[in-house]
Amino acid sequence: MLMRTVAQLVRAIGIFFVVTFATFALMFGSATGVARATLGMNATDEDVARRVTELGLDRPLIVQYVEWLGGLLRGDLGRSYFNGQPVTEALATRVPVTLTLIAVTLVIMVLVTILLGVAAAYYGGWIDRVVQVLAGIGAAVPAFIIAVVLVLVFAVQIPIFPATGYVRLTDSFSGWAMSLVLPVVALLIGSIAGSASQVRGAMIDTLSKDFVRTLRARGMRETPIVFRHVLRTASGPVLISFGLTVIALFGGTVFVEQVFALPGMGQMVNIAAQQGDAPMVMGVVLVTILIVLIVNVIADLFNMVLNPKVRAR
Repeated sequence: MLMRTVAQLVRAIGIFFVVTFATFALMFGSATGVARATLGMNATDEDVARRVTELGLDRPLIVQYVEWLGGLLRGDLGRSYFNGQPVTEALATRVPVTLTLIAVTLVIMVLVTILLGVAAAYYGGWIDRVVQVLAGIGAAVPAFIIAVVLVLVFAVQIPIFPATGYVRLTDSFSGWAMSLVLPVVALLIGSIAGSASQVRGAMIDTLSKDFVRTLRARGMRETPIVFRHVLRTASGPVLISFGLTVIALFGGTVFVEQVFALPGMGQMVNIAAQQGDAPMVMGVVLVTILIVLIVNVIADLFNMVLNPKVRAR
């Protein structure tokens, strides 16, 4: 178990360096283009050359990346090319919004998908068919289309929830909850459908195992069999699915936050990418990759705790 954990951490570190360097290379690939974007298209070549030097973009890419890593260790991620705002300061105001949106979505998703998946696998029938249909719809319809439909129906035609904006929890609990309902539902529809289908498949496979028939033959009640033994054994694919869902949720927030005008990382990275504001983009990528890696390591640890076969590898 210890060696597997160490291997997971080493792999996570490797992924971190690969993703951050690839993003860095893409964002900082054209020094002249970046400098001109900060000055405007009417800037002279002399101004652009001077700006390249000011931003330090005239040095080799690997040198710039190593300096960025050094700044990361010091807690300094640089400043925006356009407004001079420190990246850490911008992230401090935007990360809580995105993490709140994703955390609320995940909690609801885990509870609903486990119940739906277990019910579909155990009872079958119409519940199973509904889960499979929802999984197909959720996979086919992007989150931003669902978000637009929700706004049109529940904020414009039937004005129950606010169409845009975000209220902080410290300002008003009811306002905070109302501002999150539609964004959370937009992310949930696709996430629940796909994850419930994964839970269903893992449960069906486990319910056919010999140990389940043995437990029933011993007279054990169905509820402990399903929730204590079957669900625990089927946890491996389920936890992997939840880890992948976290990645998908971060991608979905980029569009959902734009639709609902939420001041989170998704909106921030969208604007920064359009402007060519590389330090801001790198800041969002850094936070995203760290959270995704941490979630996947935790999911793997839970999988080892819940599944003895994984611990034995």
